[in-house]
Amino acid sequence: MEADDLTEDDFLGGRVRLLQPKTGYRAGIDPVLLAAAIPAEAGQTVLELGLGVGAASLCLAARVRGVKLAGIEMQAAYAALARRNAEANGIALEVFEGDLATMPPALKARRFDHVIMNPPYFRREAGTPASDTGREVALGEVLPLMTWVETASRRLLPGGRLTAIHRAERLPELLTACATSLGSLEVLPIQPRISREATLVLMTARKEGRGAFCLHAPLILHDGPRHLRDGDSFRAEVQAILRDAASLSLARVKV
Repeated sequence: MEADDLTEDDFLGGRVRLLQPKTGYRAGIDPVLLAAAIPAEAGQTVLELGLGVGAASLCLAARVRGVKLAGIEMQAAYAALARRNAEANGIALEVFEGDLATMPPALKARRFDHVIMNPPYFRREAGTPASDTGREVALGEVLPLMTWVETASRRLLPGGRLTAIHRAERLPELLTACATSLGSLEVLPIQPRISREATLVLMTARKEGRGAFCLHAPLILHDGPRHLRDGDSFRAEVQAILRDAASLSLARVKV
């Protein structure tokens, strides 16, 4: 992509700067919330499925120094931006181009402590395709959600953890997809405001896990029952995640 087609945007209060297309898919708060919820430690390996421009992986690396990152992205232009963004932020990120269904052999042979993903939110048969190709591929589901989860499970070490963010309406499919090889599931609903229903969910699952299912109290993004003034009105705990690189522990979220 040419420079005129890109913007450079701050994430985590400027700790991460990302080149993104002016049009097409642009990372918002979803990958930042995903990165904050990953219980990774220095020295552990992390694979992101559907890397995009690298937002989630690079935000994770800004919070947890010493993680070893890899990602796969099917769109060459976005993969190239992920490489540029990693270099510009001084973060090591191994970028693979390819489809989840036909993963490059070098990546297919590896296993990771963590797999993270922000799959396309919308079934293509249930909506109108976006006019921009990059946005359409990022948001319109091509491979079934089951394929994403199965791919994640195969790339995990025993005891490794999948962390995903998705639309709340897709949660039943997500849980069903985990049933064969992933357990110890935990789900965090994400509500825009206290008076609104959850629109997103964060889910973690462990390979070969046997723990009981846990539905956590919701994370509420904004103060007040409705939008009353200019500005983002994020609650203090959410501001800390989005601006100060705070972690998001599913077990500690309070209403």
